[in-house]
Amino acid sequence: MIVRDFHKLKDTDKAVSDARWTSVRMLLADDGMGFSFHITTLQAGSEHTFHYKHHFESVYCISGKGSITDLASGETFQIRPGVMYALDQHDHHTLRAEEELVMACCFNPPVTGTEVHREDGSYAPVAELAD
Repeated sequence: MIVRDFHKLKDTDKAVSDARWTSVRMLLADDGMGFSFHITTLQAGSEHTFHYKHHFESVYCISGKGSITDLASGETFQIRPGVMYALDQHDHHTLRAEEELVMACCFNPPVTGTEVHREDGSYAPVAELAD
């Protein structure tokens, strides 16, 4: 059994920050669960364009208000507590935080904790990280 406390992890190397967001990595690839689990906070007024070409992600909004736009279709969806979205097609998207957003995120394949977003908004494939 793995038990971790967000409040104890948020001030450790498990908290990764970049461009107006912080992600506390609660579960990582090394944990052997087949997915990673993060609590990510996006600052109010921020906008983020991501394209997880090598990962699937599902996200559940815990608190805050914002929107997500599918850049292929142009369709925009409102994000608020209780809303989940899943990037099941490696969807290129823009996430906007009208208020501070706190999100629970799962990645498959799991991230290792060392990833940074590349210029195109993606993480490197797992195979590249192993090299």
